[in-house]
Amino acid sequence: MKLTVLIPAHNEEGSIENTVRDIYSAMQQNNIDHEILVVNDNSQDSTLSILERLCKEINTLRYVSNSGPNGYGLAVRCGLNNMRGDAVCITMGDESDDPKDIVSYYDKLKEGYDCIFGSRFIKGSKLVDYPIHKLILNRFGNYFIKFLLGINHNDITNGFKCYKKEVIAGVQPLFSNHFNLTVELPLKAIARGYSFTTIPIKWTNRDTGASKFRIKEMGSRYLFIILYIFLEKHLSRGDYSRKK
Repeated sequence: MKLTVLIPAHNEEGSIENTVRDIYSAMQQNNIDHEILVVNDNSQDSTLSILERLCKEINTLRYVSNSGPNGYGLAVRCGLNNMRGDAVCITMGDESDDPKDIVSYYDKLKEGYDCIFGSRFIKGSKLVDYPIHKLILNRFGNYFIKFLLGINHNDITNGFKCYKKEVIAGVQPLFSNHFNLTVELPLKAIARGYSFTTIPIKWTNRDTGASKFRIKEMGSRYLFIILYIFLEKHLSRGDYSRKK
């Protein structure tokens, strides 16, 4: 099984090199057939030149450019359209996600699960320097999703997840242009009948650069996707469900 490690990157000159090198090292050490696919999301810094240099050194690395309007969701969707793997792990370019957890995701994929979801809030997980205001909003939002949709997972808003290629095809069309894609992908996968498991992961706050997440801009976008999937689940009569 070939794994695509998909990294959306917008102005990540301070961290993208370490992110790529650490992921490549973890993949090599564990003999995982892979590609590292970075989506340069209309970066205005030196992210692109760093990627061009790294591609000459790391033979499993390639990049594509999202030259249109930038946005996390648009960048990830661009990457999904260009992936060559049998499965994809979506991770951040700011070193917040641990490459060792990608290895754990891959091992779970081989057990037969369609999706692997990491949680930062279960036994065995670890948080380093998580901003308290984001933590409060995160827990409120995730418990709202869990209650409304009746799902057995408590960290849906975390974008660091893994999906088989057939899941990506099965959750189309995708609508989210921004960080609300982090909930659209897993919630559609669950609503449409794909299997998943949850494992504990480590999350570390970025040391360089600025977070692209804007709380004020995302509330209504998250709610739109959550309510859309709620309506699909209860009113579509299974029209979009996985055909087994």
